[in-house]
Amino acid sequence: MTQRIAFQGEPGAYSHQACREARPDMQALPCKTFEDAIEAVRKGDADLAMLPVENSTYGRVADIHHLLPDSGLHIIDEAFVRVHINLLAVPGTRLEQVRTATSHTVLLGQCRAFLRENGIEGRTGADTAGSARMIAALGEPENAALASELAGEIYGLDVVARHIEDHDRNTTRFLVMAREPDLKRRGSAGMMTSFVFRVRNIPAALYKAMGGFATNGVNMTKLESYMINGHFTATQFYAEIEGHPDDRNVQLALEELDYFTSHVGLLGVYPADPRRR
Repeated sequence: MTQRIAFQGEPGAYSHQACREARPDMQALPCKTFEDAIEAVRKGDADLAMLPVENSTYGRVADIHHLLPDSGLHIIDEAFVRVHINLLAVPGTRLEQVRTATSHTVLLGQCRAFLRENGIEGRTGADTAGSARMIAALGEPENAALASELAGEIYGLDVVARHIEDHDRNTTRFLVMAREPDLKRRGSAGMMTSFVFRVRNIPAALYKAMGGFATNGVNMTKLESYMINGHFTATQFYAEIEGHPDDRNVQLALEELDYFTSHVGLLGVYPADPRRR
């Protein structure tokens, strides 16, 4: 039986591209929301979920860090996906025929120079793949979409202009989630550990909690805070470090962290994507 990997969005979305690149042997399952993708794995309708967490140009993806701790799932892998933006139109369309380009507002913002140089008006659509589907249904050469080549393939559109993004390193990082953790050492680029914690209500608690990572030579690659349940006084931190919980220096750092925190929750142990370097 073919395994399935859930993602948020329509077929042809960049999350769909991430599924195809990272798990080409699995069947991609489109879901309406991030919560739906998580629930599909929890219920057994899918084996994995592919969730975007941050973009190199636009920062972290809203809501994801709130969903991860309570999802009941575990991070087992990460995937870095290069976001190439393409101008898609009905077959046979020439660039000079295009007058409008529809897409998610984020993609429109990443192609300002190209659109301006070619006199194309940007129009906001619900999302990238949905915009491509709409343009295919319209069937008008003057109206195009900004989306992935995969979206063009799915909806029968031609690539009128390829890789038109303003920034040539635009990359989205995804986390692969599963029902069960995988603590094995694997991959060729080292291991990563993700966790959440809440500091105790004592002076300089965060500073003291972080001290153990510095003194034990553990590199912390991410530390972000966010409110819990809308309360300004209830703050949870999301952290990522290089290393495995079985590494002695990581063990010592986590022991010191535990002393200054009221809660620590392990979210996942997974191999670093080689493109992280």
